[in-house]
Amino acid sequence: MGDPTFEEGRYLYCVVENEDDAELAENGIDGEPISVLVRNGLGAVVQPCDSPYDSDDLETVREWLVTHQSVIDAAGEAFGTPLPFRFDTILKGDDDAVREWLADQSEMLDSHLDQLAGHWEYRVGVTWDEERVRDELRAEDEELADLRERIDDASEGTAFLLEKQYDNRLRDLRKARKDELTTRLRNELDPLVAEFDVVDSKGGVLESNETEEVVQVSFLAHEDREEEIGRVLDDVAAEPGIEIRFTGPWPPYSFAPELDA
Repeated sequence: MGDPTFEEGRYLYCVVENEDDAELAENGIDGEPISVLVRNGLGAVVQPCDSPYDSDDLETVREWLVTHQSVIDAAGEAFGTPLPFRFDTILKGDDDAVREWLADQSEMLDSHLDQLAGHWEYRVGVTWDEERVRDELRAEDEELADLRERIDDASEGTAFLLEKQYDNRLRDLRKARKDELTTRLRNELDPLVAEFDVVDSKGGVLESNETEEVVQVSFLAHEDREEEIGRVLDDVAAEPGIEIRFTGPWPPYSFAPELDA
């Protein structure tokens, strides 16, 4: 960003395809008005600012981040798939400086918008019945059964060590099942999506009353594929003890190239 001090600047939300200057019926950070500044068929969604948005108050920062995303969401609904900027990306100067930047970067921006046209980000979270999974793993794995017998017959000190082995084995089996589920999602969604990403989630053994998502994935897909994707997820959710959370479409936050002013 360089020197953070400036007299006039424009906070940048995203770039969209648009032919005419416009306004969005959406309030920006701190209630500032949102404008769409156009050059060569490209529109930069911006608001005026005279300093970066920086605060030690986490609640304030959270509100700024939510507003940042809300404006980009609104731009996507109004103009089609946007190219989002990272939070607190600012171009020094006035509206004309933004239009000059659009003209200078038009070839690159056009290329990215063409690639993303009609594509949106979708997110899937999977939960399962933890007690059911534990019971199935115990019934299927001979090593667990052997350890349980040895624990029942062991002295207190030996039993403690064997319990640790038992828990580690159960954790490894649970992680393997989680990986199998992730691989199934990847393989079955692969023909339908442009990009696929696994969001890191905890792999430890959960208490039976916890409902934390055991698999989280996001992917970039064309809007025309939504029904087919839904059918794949329905098949996965039909498995006993499995529940699916499917959200989207979202602007391609995870899959768009990073843009700098």
